[in-house]
Amino acid sequence: DFPSLSLGDLGFKKSEIKVPAYQLEASRIEGYEQTRNFPAMEGTSHLGPHLRFGTISIRRVLEKALKSENETFWNELIWREFFMQILWHFPHTTTQAFKKPYDRIAWRNREDEFEKWKKGETGYALVDAGMRELNSTGYMHNRVRMLVASFLCKHLLIDWRWGEAYFAEKLLDYECSSNVGNWQWAAGSGVDAAPYFRIFNPMTQVDKFDKDHTYIRRWVPEYGTAAYAEKMVDHKLARERCLQTYKEALS
Repeated sequence: DFPSLSLGDLGFKKSEIKVPAYQLEASRIEGYEQTRNFPAMEGTSHLGPHLRFGTISIRRVLEKALKSENETFWNELIWREFFMQILWHFPHTTTQAFKKPYDRIAWRNREDEFEKWKKGETGYALVDAGMRELNSTGYMHNRVRMLVASFLCKHLLIDWRWGEAYFAEKLLDYECSSNVGNWQWAAGSGVDAAPYFRIFNPMTQVDKFDKDHTYIRRWVPEYGTAAYAEKMVDHKLARERCLQTYKEALS
């Protein structure tokens, strides 16, 4: 007989991070379009980890979603399947840009700046809140994921592969195709048709999606005090630097 071993016997420590239960009531699907962009609200389904590990069937989820007249929720499910198809047909995209010229970008790749981003100490409150949520819970709201990814690639000019690898390490809902596809979307190097000069403004994103600072204060309690970090880079200068760097690589 084989001996009975626990995780503790093997030297593993049980994580304190819990996978949130998924919420897929009809009302959440119907209201998804109105609530999904506001990180302070419970407006998303938390389906990610369950789809990733197969504890819920994507077919059952889609069957339920299709009963709603609002198409937004099931369109998001289709994006997940779309990225799986992209990875299947273009497996090189795990390490190379889908749009080849983007592999010529001269990334700055400052390790000290990468550490500040990882810890949520950039001085941009919504970015920092997202990274701290990720580090504490293994989850980050999707709107905020887009912002923190854009900030890393565009403001700091750090290679999207660095961010993709960090998300792979931390996310409970990590799934290779979606992670790679969305990081390349943020970097401008993926299948998205939008041009490379889409650069999220981390301050106006607060005004649009967390104007009461509810989400920010939840994760950055020192926000608004002298203890909060100064902005590590000026938005205008970072934007101009990004545009020039990308232009040089793509010309």
